[in-house]
Amino acid sequence: MSKNPFDLNALASQQKTMETSKAVGQVAAANAQAIAKINQQAAQELAGIFQKKVAELLKTQDPKGAFDYVHAEVLQDAAKEVSQYQAKLMDVLSSGNKELNQIAQTMIEESKVDLIHFVNEATNNAPPGSEAYVSIFKTSFNTALQNFELVRAAMADSFNSFEKSVENVSNLGSTQANQSVKAAVKKRP
Repeated sequence: MSKNPFDLNALASQQKTMETSKAVGQVAAANAQAIAKINQQAAQELAGIFQKKVAELLKTQDPKGAFDYVHAEVLQDAAKEVSQYQAKLMDVLSSGNKELNQIAQTMIEESKVDLIHFVNEATNNAPPGSEAYVSIFKTSFNTALQNFELVRAAMADSFNSFEKSVENVSNLGSTQANQSVKAAVKKRP
């Protein structure tokens, strides 16, 4: 009993899929760990800054001086911290996005190679007299290759759009934080 070469290809394809899933999972886990670390550092820094600011605020005897201090110093420091936090998150998300994009590109290229191999195998082993079938099959194959390129281009656009969206949210948050601080400082008498 001989083994069908397509069954072996299916096994290899399943193994590639498992390896790809594992790589995607590792990227996601690494990003989650990096974000958790950033959150922990931000919480620790915020607690330290809060203690320092409260201690300085308690030294102030004048209520107007305390108010001015909060609006000028505390809000500016908070805006700075938020901007730094967002920049760190953006770096992690961007890095993860690039890794996932590379994994997807590799997966598409491997699928393309597998498909080319499959078509070559099928057309080389076509029975005599099936030239019309082979021609139609190859035409369909070329269409499938074009669709692969469309999928790859759409995927690349999707990754780029995601990265731009994250950047826009980060920039919007930084701008709003800075505007809030400036508005608070301007309100001081």
